Amino acid sequence: MASCIIGGMIAQGFSAANIVVSEPGAESRQRLEESYGIKTTADNRAAAKQAELIVLAVKPQIMNEVVQELADCLGHNPAVVSIAAGIPLTSLQNWLGDDVAIIRAMPNTPAMVLCGATGLFANSLVTTEQQTQVEKVFDAVGYTCWVDNEAQIDAVIAVSGSGPAYFFRIMEIMQQVGQELGLPPQVAGDLSLKTALGAARMATESSANPTQLRQQVTSPGGTTEAALQTFEDQGLEDTFRKAMNSALTRAEQMSTDFGSAFK
Repeated sequence: MASCIIGGMIAQGFSAANIVVSEPGAESRQRLEESYGIKTTADNRAAAKQAELIVLAVKPQIMNEVVQELADCLGHNPAVVSIAAGIPLTSLQNWLGDDVAIIRAMPNTPAMVLCGATGLFANSLVTTEQQTQVEKVFDAVGYTCWVDNEAQIDAVIAVSGSGPAYFFRIMEIMQQVGQELGLPPQVAGDLSLKTALGAARMATESSANPTQLRQQVTSPGGTTEAALQTFEDQGLEDTFRKAMNSALTRAEQMSTDFGSAFK
């Protein structure tokens, strides 16, 4: 995800000279320098001391160790952004200090193709200027939005954080059934993918909402109506509701577990 964000920033005109990445692996540092022309270091503290905006792109399991090392490097009042799922603000504030501006960000994997969706939540110390800086960073890889409270970050995870996998699973099923109906694997796969892409573009570019678009393509007594009625009969909406609530429950549990483990 860090590489996605860096690539998006460079593509959107951010100066490579203003980006410093701390990465422990020598090969990874070399690859980043060659790919993006940015500065790299193996020293987290050195990178943090000169940064206006610090993005913590590390696994939740090592966040405690990484963050506490930085706690005394933040006297210049940078904004700190965590993209780790499951690490609550309370834990980040305990490790960094109650006087640090912190943002939780939840991007998703389509950021890899600059079509990501990122939910953001800031603590009360984040300034308007810092919010704008953070928006520009994540706007570089797609869409951004701010939520009103931290609990809604877990809802963002259920909708967009895990969401790409929902669509990938539907694509898998459509391809498989297409093959069962007699289409060659490549044709079934291409039709499924291009249909998903086209539907997404229609939904984002049209003035009509998804309900209206569905109604427009559903002729009375036609094939689409027959398919959609089967979805309804089989409880598709209820299945999705249960699945997304399962994702939400797991996100909440992760926050509780990490918060308890790293007090």
